[in-house]
Amino acid sequence: MSLAPEKAQERAHEKARGGTPEPDVAAPGGAGPEAARTRTGWRNWAVRTASLLAAAALWQLLTATDARVWLRFDRLPSLDEIAAEFATQLGTRVYYLDLLQSLIRILTGFGIAAVAGITVGILIARSRWAGDVLTPLLEAVRPIPAIALVPIAILLFPTDEQGIVFITCAAAFFPIMVSTRHAVRALPTLWEEAVLTLGGTRRHLLFNVVLPGALPGVFGGLSIGMGVSWICVISAEMISGDFGVGYRTWQAYTLVDYPATVVGMITIGVLGWLTSALIELAGRRATRWLPRAEGSGA
Repeated sequence: MSLAPEKAQERAHEKARGGTPEPDVAAPGGAGPEAARTRTGWRNWAVRTASLLAAAALWQLLTATDARVWLRFDRLPSLDEIAAEFATQLGTRVYYLDLLQSLIRILTGFGIAAVAGITVGILIARSRWAGDVLTPLLEAVRPIPAIALVPIAILLFPTDEQGIVFITCAAAFFPIMVSTRHAVRALPTLWEEAVLTLGGTRRHLLFNVVLPGALPGVFGGLSIGMGVSWICVISAEMISGDFGVGYRTWQAYTLVDYPATVVGMITIGVLGWLTSALIELAGRRATRWLPRAEGSGA
């Protein structure tokens, strides 16, 4: 039978009597909670790395042997061809200019969408009048894929650059707005009543209760919005761009340069992962006051 409950009771009684509780004895070999978390973290990273290496090895095997197992891997470049093309592009100025241009587009459109989406989401959730005015318009436009707005963007904006930023912003706006609206509406009304009863103002309620309480949902919308933004900015660059990672990837495909096409795809994936990881990190820092389950870290 476990002695853990009895040990906990003894410590509680000792503390109630004003004594100093006996410290917990570390497990044999010094394997405390911190050491266990460290081992778990290393094990998780080992598994993730092994999965990537296994996928790369399978790709190399199928492409090097020109395998045809329903799918035609004989048309795809092998890892050594992709690596050689990657090394070549890393030594060119155009590669970095494309990276910079795509990042400028995504950060500009996403930044505008984040500010607008959070603001509109809070406004709709907190004001019935604003909800009645804005919700029908937003719900009529929300089902339209952002990439379908390319013809409107071409006609509406004087330059392709502004049109691509608009499409990126439209793609991110709706996930952020909807997540914020739901997060604010899900807040317990007891919190608001308690603040107002204690003499708090509406401004105090917004910045000290509503925004902090809705942060988990807001960051969930930001993470989704970033992923959707990358999909749309790359698609827009392929359709109407003159430079950028999406444009360069599509150009390589039209020129039947498949190694360069895969390099572009890998670049897009890495950029999307890095930007999403930064949002996840910012979300964990901003919501560090929330209780978390053991081993829930990314």
